[in-house]
Amino acid sequence: MGAELTTLCYIEKNGKYLMLHRTKKKNDPSHDLWIGPGGHLENCESPDECVVREVKEETGLTLTTFRLRGIVSFSEGDWCEYMFLYSAYEFEGELIECSEGELLWVDKDKALNELPLWEGDKIFLRLMQQDHPCFSLKLRYEHKKLISAILDGKTIL
Repeated sequence: MGAELTTLCYIEKNGKYLMLHRTKKKNDPSHDLWIGPGGHLENCESPDECVVREVKEETGLTLTTFRLRGIVSFSEGDWCEYMFLYSAYEFEGELIECSEGELLWVDKDKALNELPLWEGDKIFLRLMQQDHPCFSLKLRYEHKKLISAILDGKTIL
């Protein structure tokens, strides 16, 4: 079984992240959780092209300054995903209604400490807030519970 390739972007403005509350898609594994915008790479698309396209589709915003923060691999059973994690600081345009949920600017600390997130997302959000250099993070789940985390080759959970 091949791995899925995705992007995820945390857009920052005035000490806040643009967060997506996943509430509208049927059979969504992230239902009722908060994440950044992003999605699957399309045929022959680079991760940079994908993150710009997905952010535009989901938010209406066009990224003008962004950077790769890390590569995160997720696994649960036979399923595997490689996600290119970005942060963005500059953009153009106005927010639109998202077909996948509600978009909301949320204080960074509140996003990390109060919103319902995947457990692994808390790890990489902390790394981003600490301005950790570009990293490799492997997250393994069982029944949606994080059971191991390996950062840059070292076990941290």
